[in-house]
Amino acid sequence: MAKKPTSKASSKTSPKVTSSQSWLKQAHVLTQALPFMQLYDKKTVVIKYGGHAMGDEHLAAKFANDVVLLKQAGINPVVVHGGGPQIAAMLERLGIKSTFKNGLRVTDAQTIEVVEMVLAGAINKQIVTALNNAGGTAVGLSGKDGNLLVATKTKIKQKTPKSSVEKAVNLGFVGTPTKVNTQVLDTMLASNIIPVIAPIATSAKGQTLNVNADTAAGALASALNAERLLMLTDVTGVLDKKGELLERLSVRQAAQLIKNGTAQGGMIPKLETAMKAVKDGVGATAILDGRVPHAILLELFTALGAGTLVE
Repeated sequence: MAKKPTSKASSKTSPKVTSSQSWLKQAHVLTQALPFMQLYDKKTVVIKYGGHAMGDEHLAAKFANDVVLLKQAGINPVVVHGGGPQIAAMLERLGIKSTFKNGLRVTDAQTIEVVEMVLAGAINKQIVTALNNAGGTAVGLSGKDGNLLVATKTKIKQKTPKSSVEKAVNLGFVGTPTKVNTQVLDTMLASNIIPVIAPIATSAKGQTLNVNADTAAGALASALNAERLLMLTDVTGVLDKKGELLERLSVRQAAQLIKNGTAQGGMIPKLETAMKAVKDGVGATAILDGRVPHAILLELFTALGAGTLVE
């Protein structure tokens, strides 16, 4: 029996065409990303990784792949992680109540032990493992290692509900970095190692202090003269009073958002960190939605960017 003629649109031909078109699209994307990759070549990018995206296995794997890609592309990523939801879950399991003031967790002696255990223990090693599984070489640290982060107790003031009088608020074992010793990080960044840092600091007297992850990332970015500070969070970026995304902000505009009450809760320390980092010489700070796949790559390697850029 004679064989039937094969159509040009047969199943043997179509997949090859589709595959070829797919590869061409990928090549086009790479050529568009090249100028941005050159811009960040051999530069340091500090990434604050936190929020609920850390608890999503699928997003965590994508984050790890993206960070390893940065390292392979000649960029020096430094990961500083939070762990608010995980800390809250552990405190609840242990029956320890937790409160916040100006977006910062009030940390007593009992709470600081839990915070250090969760941050420097479980979470830090989970991120290190994910990066290593993605083909990177990650090493976990806390701010106490090599006196990386030396801090003093944080002092804030808050208005009383019935008046405009400001009173000092005791946050307990919460710290603000006053000194960053980058020797350990300098050695790591000169090699193929990706540092992963838990925001636990030490005081000059050796006291353990809980540092807001955004604040810690900002201090490290400034000390390392980073080209970018990327702050991954659970919102699309900084929003105006109508709930619309603000794509770009000057330091002055960011300060005004805090002053007029547009920025509230956890966004306050994020904006304060972003402003201070820019003032200290960091190229710019981006506040991104960590729930968006490849948010880091979109911000660094595309003209569109993602979230809010403070510069």
